Amino acid sequence: MKPQLLKVPTGPTRSFSVRQDLVPYVNNKWHYHPEVELIYFKKGTGTQFVGDNIKRFRPGDVILIGTQLPHYWRFDDVYFQKDTKATADVRVAHFCENFWGDKFLSLPENQHIRSVLEKGKRGIQITGKTKKDVSEILNKLLYTDGSQRIMLLMEALEVIGNCNQIVQLSSMGFKNNFEEPEKSRINAIYEYSMNNFRRKIQLEEIADIARISPNSFCRYFKSRTRKTYTQFIIELKVGHACKLLIDNELSIKQICYESGFNNFAGFHKYFKQITGKSPLIYQKEFFHIQQKAG
Repeated sequence: MKPQLLKVPTGPTRSFSVRQDLVPYVNNKWHYHPEVELIYFKKGTGTQFVGDNIKRFRPGDVILIGTQLPHYWRFDDVYFQKDTKATADVRVAHFCENFWGDKFLSLPENQHIRSVLEKGKRGIQITGKTKKDVSEILNKLLYTDGSQRIMLLMEALEVIGNCNQIVQLSSMGFKNNFEEPEKSRINAIYEYSMNNFRRKIQLEEIADIARISPNSFCRYFKSRTRKTYTQFIIELKVGHACKLLIDNELSIKQICYESGFNNFAGFHKYFKQITGKSPLIYQKEFFHIQQKAG
């Protein structure tokens, strides 16, 4: 279940990387890297895995991923279908914490930046007006050269540091485990689960995918993710239900069964347990926010 170490390239005239991805499969795997990642989804929807946190990502989302924190952006299946009209547009910056020098973050003026990078080790979702401000800075970074690039990155981190509307993603207790020799195991478990969560996945079949015995799988999975496989599947189902609620093409009862829940009571219970809202309130609040933004 080991995430893959990703090497982030930088050019000889650049101290950190900024790029635009227009395809959904760049680094579409469970991975980590020593660089901090600041990512803005201008277009694209899917499921994000940050440490032990699972939730939907959608256009407008801005997320900061700290150094060595495993993460995975899995775009929805529609982006990989033949002749699809769905398009992705992602802007992402990668930078080392000390690329501006070992003493820079120790300066008292940089307290907010230092705090942001510390919080980023659990992953940060930026919300409210701040995410719009940061997304605009990332857009500028794509087309900026010279020392202005460094000043824009500092501005983005300072803006995040002054924001009181951030959401920590991974739990306090999550620890990456680099001892597992099989690099592809987590991808195999995640991919199989994402493709089959609407039906009951038997313990024997997912253990076979993970290439370990059924007796060992549950203990193995919980030791690495801090959650049971059953809880993991419920989170996938609720995440899919969130997508369908936003699409607004099915009734809530249809969404319940389309998401793999066997009864309406269980659907309501787990949806509220994970999102803090009922499905109907979640949907209404989303469209209210959309109307205000429009």
